[in-house]
Amino acid sequence: MAYFISYKKLDGFKNMETDKALLDIAIEKQLDPILRFYGWSQPTLSLGRNQSLKNINTEYCANNNIDIVKRPTGGRALIHDKELTYSFITPVNFLSRGSSVIESYREISEALILGFKNLHLDLKFPEYKKISVKDGYCMALSTGTDLSYNGKKLIGSAQFRKQGYILQHGSILIDIDENLLLKIFNFKENFSNVITLSQIKPELGNIDVLAKAVKAGFREKFLFDFNPFPF
Repeated sequence: MAYFISYKKLDGFKNMETDKALLDIAIEKQLDPILRFYGWSQPTLSLGRNQSLKNINTEYCANNNIDIVKRPTGGRALIHDKELTYSFITPVNFLSRGSSVIESYREISEALILGFKNLHLDLKFPEYKKISVKDGYCMALSTGTDLSYNGKKLIGSAQFRKQGYILQHGSILIDIDENLLLKIFNFKENFSNVITLSQIKPELGNIDVLAKAVKAGFREKFLFDFNPFPF
């Protein structure tokens, strides 16, 4: 059995607080996995838990109503706007490869791969490369835990562990505003490694279609049924 929380748009602070609160509830009550889908009520910049504001144009963000929030997970900065965001909270021992951070990323991401097969898209893990994650735009580079389409990054994920549980959340890009990104970061980013669903097949930007397919991928991968989250 698993729990499902359907798509809803919230502001950046509420989205991050919700993920953290769900993780704490799961730990307290020793719950089975929780899958949540969400969106963002306005463009939001999220920083990895150990990332500073270096190279971020905070004045531009303040003047243009772009929230800046901290994620409980690691990784580089990410602009959340036109995307479907997922979070998956699970006991470590629910996963067959949960003891390994890299392998647990990949095991959870295999559910995303199955979901996108329902949309006739074949996603792959890119080649792993050791990188610095301190600064810059998350989607501008790929690691072995991300997912790519035709060699370009489509989904970026991040993870946090606490008391025998994993929180993994990630962004499935529907579209990006490159001009906005260039104004937020105090250096020029390279977007040649990024692809969005609007570039691949615009009709896949429909949240209902996308969410249904991804949810089915999690069900197929982990062989569980979903119940509404009761708490």
